[in-house]
Amino acid sequence: MTSKLTLLFLFMAAVAYTNKAQAQNADDKTRLYEMRIYYCEPGRLDALLTRFRDHTTKLFEKHGMTNVGYWVPLDNADNKLVYVLSYSGDRPYRDKAWKDFMGDPDWKKAQGDSEKDGKIVKRVENMFMHETDFSFPMKVTGPANDRVFELRTYYTNPGMLPELLARFRNHTTMLFAKQGMTNLNYWLPTEVDNRLVYMLAHPSMEGAKKAFDDFRADPEWVKVRNHSERNGKLVEKVESTYLKATDFSPIN
Repeated sequence: MTSKLTLLFLFMAAVAYTNKAQAQNADDKTRLYEMRIYYCEPGRLDALLTRFRDHTTKLFEKHGMTNVGYWVPLDNADNKLVYVLSYSGDRPYRDKAWKDFMGDPDWKKAQGDSEKDGKIVKRVENMFMHETDFSFPMKVTGPANDRVFELRTYYTNPGMLPELLARFRNHTTMLFAKQGMTNLNYWLPTEVDNRLVYMLAHPSMEGAKKAFDDFRADPEWVKVRNHSERNGKLVEKVESTYLKATDFSPIN
């Protein structure tokens, strides 16, 4: 009798754990993400990074925003900071969080102190996104290392986004992993229907270039690509930016 009760308890615990994991996974897939790109005034990027390191990231968390990752391009002629936040709620939740953040006296003081020597940010771009069903959410990795990140944006030809997503879901992500690339988040922008935005991690720039050369030459990829494009080319253009994580980025 005791043995049966033990087995029943273990079974119920396993079911509860599975349900909790599924619920968490569902929550991850419905989170709202926001990618923000700050273009700094000349010579002011370090001041922006200091402000984020010492103040901004903590204030984001205070107001219910989740810091996902912070990066600067390896070729950073435009003095850019690229970062991603996520929210457990929808756009009204996000907008309230930002309103509370902007009105926080601690933020106003940090902003004022940091801009005593001049304005820091020239302009800001942002984009709202949801994860695809085949995304690999970023996780905290510990101390910064030498990994190189790659932000890639695919612009599809009209009506071809579903075909592109199917190719990534069923083939591309596995073929990336085969070549030593680390799949991270895959996102769909909420306001357009012709883009896939995603991030990869590579051990180095040289490793990134070799991995993609090997990927493109892989007979399995060639077969998949040709089959998927039997009714027309899927992608109109691709944009790629290589990035380095900041020392205060949760993912590095």
